[in-house]
Amino acid sequence: MLLCIDCGNTNTVFSIWDGEKFLATWRIATDHRRTADEYFVWLNTLKKLHDIDGKVTEAIISSTVPRVVFNLRVLCNRYYDCRPLVVGKPECALPVAPRVDFGTTVGPDRLVNTVAGYDRHGGDIIVVDFGTATTFDVVARDGAYIGGVIAPGVNLSLEALHMAAAALPHVDVTHPSQVIGTNTVACIQAGIFWGYIGLVEGIVRQIRTERDRPMKVIATGGLAPLFDQGFDLFDKVEDDLTMHGLRLINDYNKELSA
Repeated sequence: MLLCIDCGNTNTVFSIWDGEKFLATWRIATDHRRTADEYFVWLNTLKKLHDIDGKVTEAIISSTVPRVVFNLRVLCNRYYDCRPLVVGKPECALPVAPRVDFGTTVGPDRLVNTVAGYDRHGGDIIVVDFGTATTFDVVARDGAYIGGVIAPGVNLSLEALHMAAAALPHVDVTHPSQVIGTNTVACIQAGIFWGYIGLVEGIVRQIRTERDRPMKVIATGGLAPLFDQGFDLFDKVEDDLTMHGLRLINDYNKELSA
C-alpha cells in the first residue's frame, strides 16, 4: 500500500492507496512540532476504525512546510520501513520538468497538481487551488508547469481583515443572496465571495489572453465547490487532484528505477 502525504500551510492530508483505489483520506492540522510517534498513533487508530488491513510499503510526500518533512520521513522509515519520495527533491523525478526562470523553486503542491491535471485533462489548462493561498498553475500543451499566479487565500484574507480592523467581526465564507449587504457581516461576506469571483474571472481571462489559446480551468481545494455554485468559472472541480498527482509521480519513479 502507498501512503500519500500532502502537507500544506494549514492542514496535512494523508491518503492510503491499495493499488486500485484510495481506501481513506484523513486530515490533521499542520504542526512542525508533531513527532513521528504521534503521527503513527493517529494513523494507526484511524486505520483500525476504517478496518484497513495491510502494511504501508511505499510513501510519497509533498510539503510546502519544510520543517515538517523531517518527522514525516522518520514516520516512514521507523514505522513503515520505507524511504519516502519527497516531491521537489532531486531524487524525485517528474514526467515533464517545469519551465520557469533559472533558480526558481516551484512549490511541490503546484508540481503535483500539474501532473494530475495533465493526466486527467491534457495540456493547456489552468489549475486553481483554493488553499491557504489561492494559486493558478498554468500547464503547457506538453504537460510542463510554465508559471502561474499566487494570491492570498480566502480564509487568509478574512483573517487579515479581522485582525487589522478591530471593529469588524470574523465571519464564515458563504454564498450571499445579494451583492449589497445590509449589515456588517453580510457586507464582509459579499466582499469576500464576489471579490474572489472577480479575482478568478479576471486572472483566468488574462492568462488566456497571454497564452492566446483556449484553456480549460480545473479547480481543487476545500472552497472550490463554493465558488462553483451557479457560475461558469471552472470546467471541472476535483477534490482528489493532489492525491492523484502524488500517486502518478510515485508510479513514474518506480518505472524509472525498474
